Amino acid sequence: MPNIQVVDMQGKQVGTMELNDAIFAVEPNVAAMHLMVRSYLAAQRQGTQSALSRGMVRGGGRKIYRQKGTGNARHHGNRAPQFRHGGVVFAPQPRDYVVNVPRKIKRLAMKSALSTKLAANEIVVVDQIKLAEAKTKYVAQMLKALDSEKKTLLVVEQDQKDVVRASKNIPGVKDAYVNTINVYDLLNADKIVVVKAAMQAIQEVYA
Repeated sequence: MPNIQVVDMQGKQVGTMELNDAIFAVEPNVAAMHLMVRSYLAAQRQGTQSALSRGMVRGGGRKIYRQKGTGNARHHGNRAPQFRHGGVVFAPQPRDYVVNVPRKIKRLAMKSALSTKLAANEIVVVDQIKLAEAKTKYVAQMLKALDSEKKTLLVVEQDQKDVVRASKNIPGVKDAYVNTINVYDLLNADKIVVVKAAMQAIQEVYA
């Protein structure tokens, strides 16, 4: 089983933790991770874009001038796309961008992402996070001590809402609970800072 250091909020080692081979030592499946990232990004799209096609635009029912003898091109209604106030060619309509992913592929992608980050030494396990006050400066000091000042995913326990609130204003930091982490956020982060209890919960869920 792979081991990882457990540090305190100042970055000093306070112990080690064994990680599950079935989660943190799998052969990364790039195709599964790619599909999950596609699915995540597609789900962020609202799909509410809309425009009127030629058949939807109001007006333009009669021929604008006679067919022959005017010297102009042949036209019927003035709501064709080439006219002002005309319809749009291939007008976009509201649609759903959801990319469905099987459950097994979701779990494989999550394990692949976690294994990839562990192999790259981009996971930091913190023994516990306790703040004197729910203020941004305390979380910023901790991230600086952990050398995690760039894009960081902070994974905490469900009851640590003070930590989440205190980290909201820090650029590049994204918070997550064990049940809200996703493959896109894992791969997008430069460092993943995980509370020890949250890491144990991740292993219980995905083992």
